[in-house]
Amino acid sequence: MKKLSEGRKMWLSVMAVFLAYATIFILFEDYDRKFIMPFNEVSDWHLLLFSLVVMGGLAFLLYRYARRMDERISREQAEKENRMRRELTQNIAHELKTPVASILGYTETILDNPAISDHTRQQFIVRTHTQAQRLTALLQDISTLNKMDYAPDLLTMERVDVSALFADIVQETAIAVGQRHMSLRNYLPQGIIVKGNYSMLYSIFRNLIDNAVNYAGQGTTIEVSAEQQEDRWQFSFKDNGIGIPAEHLPRIFERFYRIDKGRSRDMGGTGLGLSIVKNAVLLHGGTITVSTPAAGGLEFRFSI
Repeated sequence: MKKLSEGRKMWLSVMAVFLAYATIFILFEDYDRKFIMPFNEVSDWHLLLFSLVVMGGLAFLLYRYARRMDERISREQAEKENRMRRELTQNIAHELKTPVASILGYTETILDNPAISDHTRQQFIVRTHTQAQRLTALLQDISTLNKMDYAPDLLTMERVDVSALFADIVQETAIAVGQRHMSLRNYLPQGIIVKGNYSMLYSIFRNLIDNAVNYAGQGTTIEVSAEQQEDRWQFSFKDNGIGIPAEHLPRIFERFYRIDKGRSRDMGGTGLGLSIVKNAVLLHGGTITVSTPAAGGLEFRFSI
């Protein structure tokens, strides 16, 4: 069934109200009348005809206005989407340029200098590999967002044990957490079962941990907890790290938005992690917010 546009909804609503009013006014000419009586006077028929003509004219004018309103809304939405696509394309091109330029620079140096020392060659190969990994991560994140934007219906929904999923992520990130002398406290109860896409749910928790590991700071603590609320689970993911200024909070879920661009690239971030988190949460019918607790750091609260 085709969804009604905003203009058509408005037109139908006004017409329904007008029709109801006209019907009551005509059939119950006197408001003291308790029942419907046939028209006995010519003036009653004239009144009925006049009301129908007025209603027809009003319907025509409102219909034209509704069409223009729908066209304006569609045009504004198209312009907004085109602007967002242009910005996204520019951002992607900018983000791809850095690792590609680095890879070309290192490989060209090796090729143009056959007599380069083995130590220097090894260093350049390692740096090239690092940039290639960054490029791969960026392309993977872009692919993930495209799936959520353009093919959400193709994602498989199944029963997922979030407790077990997060336990696996804790093991996967244990080395990175230990290297930064951080503490990860898992307060999730056992047996959290939700209906969702495993890959997208994995992306939510993995990206939040990676974000905290990269930017919360050395020696900080990450705490993850959850409580059941009716038909959904409410999760809390917080750290006591350096946090971010309040003016940046409304924009941290935007694609490629960086608070410190140089530092973010040095840490290996793609600028898409938190955008993936938000879109994955929305895909599962939930909501997500971010705040700065009084004790410092960041707290993400989201429902699934």
